Amino acid sequence: MLTRRAGEAPPPVGPTRAAYVYMQVADHVAGQIAAGRLSLGARLPGERDLAEQYGVAIGAARRAIQELRDRGPLITLPAKGSFVAQRQSTDSDS
Repeated sequence: MLTRRAGEAPPPVGPTRAAYVYMQVADHVAGQIAAGRLSLGARLPGERDLAEQYGVAIGAARRAIQELRDRGPLITLPAKGSFVAQRQSTDSDS
């Protein structure tokens, strides 16, 4: 279980929030892409590493990656990994 130090921001995902955990992970990663913290061509951590990083089950990490592939910002190359394929647009981009 992840622990927080005083003054740290709350974790980006949590089981008490209204959205499914995998959607929270997908939304957080999409936000990282939109903010430019994950640039075009950046490789995401593997499913196990992503699950550990967010403190979720591997199935939730797998579904989050699938959700991002469906939305469009990620592509997955077999035996290579998942990569940022396009920047997510935000309302301020229009």
